[in-house]
Amino acid sequence: MARPAHPRARVSTLAHIGIITKYNFLNYFRARRFYVMLAIVALISGLFTFLVAYYQPPGLVGAGDALSFYKGGWGNFATFVVVLSTAFFGGDAISGEFQNRTGYFLVPNPIRRSAIYVGKWLAAMAASSIILAVFALIMIANGLYYYPGDFPSELLQSIAFAWVYLAAALSLMFTFSSLFKSTSVSILMGVILLLFVFNFVDLIISSVAGYEPVYSITYAAGIIPNVLTVPFPAHVTSIPAGARFELKSFNATIPEGLAILGIYFVVMAVVGLWLFQRKEFSA
Repeated sequence: MARPAHPRARVSTLAHIGIITKYNFLNYFRARRFYVMLAIVALISGLFTFLVAYYQPPGLVGAGDALSFYKGGWGNFATFVVVLSTAFFGGDAISGEFQNRTGYFLVPNPIRRSAIYVGKWLAAMAASSIILAVFALIMIANGLYYYPGDFPSELLQSIAFAWVYLAAALSLMFTFSSLFKSTSVSILMGVILLLFVFNFVDLIISSVAGYEPVYSITYAAGIIPNVLTVPFPAHVTSIPAGARFELKSFNATIPEGLAILGIYFVVMAVVGLWLFQRKEFSA
């Protein structure tokens, strides 16, 4: 008597996440966007290396120190590299499924949307982390050339803070990618907010209104360059501007900055997933 066929074993959600992560990560290489982002980082690093070697700015080399050098290189450009990475790898992660209609083939499969979302986020985070690591290694190589044997511990803190900012910014970018069905709109919204809008609003709120911009992800990211300043910049600085008016500037403390970035990471991840689960694939 023939044995009844065993039902096919159900693949776990974790296995689905692993599969989605793997193939989305490989797609970044097939689509060449990883190499484009790598070329951009190489261009930024190359220009910085050439300008420092050619002009020998005294604030960075010569009369400077290792900490000032890393602040001028890594501190000034790390957040920009983070924003570009999130745009390249996360801006169209979800919206691309709607615009290119690839989601019609992916979503009907017996796989949770949460597994798709998490897998795509992990793939984007892995690719972005590699780009950020390459940029950090180039900056460290430059620093060790001018200041051999001088490797400040503050740089490691700054790199760790940049990685936390990357996770928070990527969650924000995924939220826009889940909100809009157009890849160009989702990417532009994320980039414009992270590069311009938050910074402009922070300036107005802090200097004119006199309130600390604790709502801002870019304000929290200020701990990335600020930790390279010894002593750490004052939390509040007031500049008199007339008899009855003063301009204020704020710097997030390290615990405060990490808390804000952590909140952005959690809240935006939940909101983005909620939007993705509610969105329908309609013709």
